[in-house]
Amino acid sequence: MRLRVQTATPYDVLIGHGVREQVLELVGDQAARVAIVHGPALAGRATELRMPLADAGLAVHLLEVPDGEAAKTASVLTECWRVLGEAGFTRSDVVVGLGGGATTDLAGFVAASWLRGVRFVNVPTTVLGMVDAAVGGKTGINTAQGKNLVGAFHEPAGVLCDLETLTSLSEAEVRSGLAEVIKCGFIADPSILETVSADPAAAQDVHSPVLAELIGKGIAVKARTVAGDLREGGGSGSDIGREALNYGHTLGHAIERHERYGVRHGEAISIGMVFVAELARREGLIDDALLDRHREQLSLVGLPTSYRGDVWDDLLAAMRLDKKSRGSTIRFVVLDGLASPRILAAPDENVLRDCYRAVSA
Repeated sequence: MRLRVQTATPYDVLIGHGVREQVLELVGDQAARVAIVHGPALAGRATELRMPLADAGLAVHLLEVPDGEAAKTASVLTECWRVLGEAGFTRSDVVVGLGGGATTDLAGFVAASWLRGVRFVNVPTTVLGMVDAAVGGKTGINTAQGKNLVGAFHEPAGVLCDLETLTSLSEAEVRSGLAEVIKCGFIADPSILETVSADPAAAQDVHSPVLAELIGKGIAVKARTVAGDLREGGGSGSDIGREALNYGHTLGHAIERHERYGVRHGEAISIGMVFVAELARREGLIDDALLDRHREQLSLVGLPTSYRGDVWDDLLAAMRLDKKSRGSTIRFVVLDGLASPRILAAPDENVLRDCYRAVSA
């Protein structure tokens, strides 16, 4: 499957078995050097990816970074810059991100910041990385104050979603990625929810065509959304643009920060989606049935729908630093119907507290 992301600099997302072999084509014939950014567990795959590039005469540097969110720090970024500098990377050279969402976020920011922007290619190896981080041009790192607060918009030259790389994932990692897929169902494509409901076991099976179909649908939602609002400037009227993709992320990011990123992204976003569904119900925007559908849908694939009840004040403070906030105003992406996202600004804090009680374990 090939999906076109129609932005100012259009690029393709290839989905299928063995598509990572097209990395040389995406790197192009102008590059002399390539840096492959990868985690420790993917050292073998990085070596495999290196071979066709090296055979073509490119100088390939394998740049191993820590697993997960531990890679998205200023110190790791600085080390990546050091490697590029010592290798003599120029504006015609290329960075490749091989791994999950955290790795591709970092690799993209390395590319965006080196020489004010060099080309990069994403090769995501997780469900989450494929449907979320690798597409859309958002790159960045975390700080002590929050997740993804430092970064840049920098679009890839292309994205290779090789389904063969999913076979090594744990069940928990697959479920985490499905949270972002289900999010796309709630904000834009309800057929995703129907597919998951029809066969939740197949939706979690890395060998199943059902999961491949869901990944394709999730990527299609993101591609359409970012094409109309690459830099999250917002849409008009009922179209809130790229901010719709942050559904569930305001509380979700706060939970991740509170857990020092020890919780999987999709697990935190799952709880965040139930929270904003509770908020939308209390504001009279959705009915009980759609609220209940959030819990049912996420529970079908084993995702959490509640969190500890004794940390509300810490989470509220973290949410005030969310990227969607404007000044002192907290803003949430909510639904006013299935596949109809909107922004809710400055809800009453007592209402927010009540919503959190409803998702407290």
